[in-house]
Amino acid sequence: MGSKTFIPAFEAKVGNWKYYSCLMKYAQVAREIQFAHEIGGNQDLGTMIQRGISARTKEITDYLLTNENRFLGSLIVAVWGGHPEYTPLEMSADAEKQEMLEGIDRNFGVLTFDGTHQYFALDGQHRLKAIKDAVRRDSSLLTEDISVIVVPHFDTDEGRQRTRRLFTNINRNVKTTTPQENLALDEDDGFSILTRRMLDEHQFLGRDDVVRVFTRQGQEGDLRLALKQVPISSPSWTTIGGLYDIVREVGFGLHPSMYKKEHRATDDVLDESYGVIVERLEELLDACGDLRKKYEASAAPEELRAPRGRDGDGHAFMRPVVQAQVAKALRSVIESDLIDWHEAMERLRSLNWRIGSHPFSAVWIPTPESSRKGKMAANKESSTLLYDLLLVHLAPTSKAQITRALRAYKDLQRETYPVTAEYLSSLLTERSQGQNSAAGALGAASSPAAAAEGE
Repeated sequence: MGSKTFIPAFEAKVGNWKYYSCLMKYAQVAREIQFAHEIGGNQDLGTMIQRGISARTKEITDYLLTNENRFLGSLIVAVWGGHPEYTPLEMSADAEKQEMLEGIDRNFGVLTFDGTHQYFALDGQHRLKAIKDAVRRDSSLLTEDISVIVVPHFDTDEGRQRTRRLFTNINRNVKTTTPQENLALDEDDGFSILTRRMLDEHQFLGRDDVVRVFTRQGQEGDLRLALKQVPISSPSWTTIGGLYDIVREVGFGLHPSMYKKEHRATDDVLDESYGVIVERLEELLDACGDLRKKYEASAAPEELRAPRGRDGDGHAFMRPVVQAQVAKALRSVIESDLIDWHEAMERLRSLNWRIGSHPFSAVWIPTPESSRKGKMAANKESSTLLYDLLLVHLAPTSKAQITRALRAYKDLQRETYPVTAEYLSSLLTERSQGQNSAAGALGAASSPAAAAEGE
């Protein structure tokens, strides 16, 4: 290490730890702080606490280089060799300001980085690696600041045990944000922003209870963001997480910046995307069994999902698993250029939207006594089957695809699918048949016989 570096810091205590809270420039972090495995004679410690430098650091590096709203949490840094050199200081000011400074300089001082100690990241290895990579690519980042917490580490059996325990406690008690919390808070992901905007502005989606946002849990009545399931007794059409997934699926063909979660699209792009998605969502709600009209006309929307005593007559699009697979299949057939949006809506409109009817019977398990009673299938195979059946009802690509879907239904449900292969074959479009012809020609041209013929 070259010349001394002086870092302003506060000395603090918690439990049996003395630590130092300080502010460092990225340049200082990149130069002074190492990874545990880089420090000589530190194989045991490196093995125990090195979390690995993975591809995840690339995402953080790109975030630092491209996002003007960038912010990183504190690094926790251990000092190899014991307590760092710390010099307490007192602040002084004129008489007018002295009263304001009273007690502020308590435990305030300077840490000296002079080459007698080595500093390594105890927590924040990915952030440290990203900083080191980012400043090499953009020197303007060298002057940016990050909070650093410095703790001592002693190279003894007791010291290593103490540091390992600290590392374990840090990572055991850290609570990462859930996908639902990210959705509620994210100000860079365009689809999160638009999902929240719909809850605020849309005439239907913004109504109380239409989209389940919170679920009350715990004896203290604490509120938590809803997961993607909707309780059978709930009046909600879907949850905030379910709506987000639908919004992403119908949000195809938008400006490229809408798909960059780490970089916020411009307000103009967000406004334009909002208009497109809202129009598609409204058409989708109408095409899927007139869901919006029936919901608004229902005095008890939970009865629309599961009429008492005859759940099998419930509206299929009130079920989150159906919503997810419909949106996913819809995107697939349109992006594959098999049919256009208008034709897709017409084909959705032609389906029977009773949960016990095909193709939704793929995720419905009727009771032996009556097909009007039963429960939803919770396994992944049933969801996948529903998706495959939706594809052949919307825009099959070939008779072979239809045959596979019908066979899968019979294997899983132990009964013949009530729609014939002949009818589904009639849904083959000129575009899908044209794609198959082109694919067949390409396959024939590349076959050994074709190659021999060309010789």
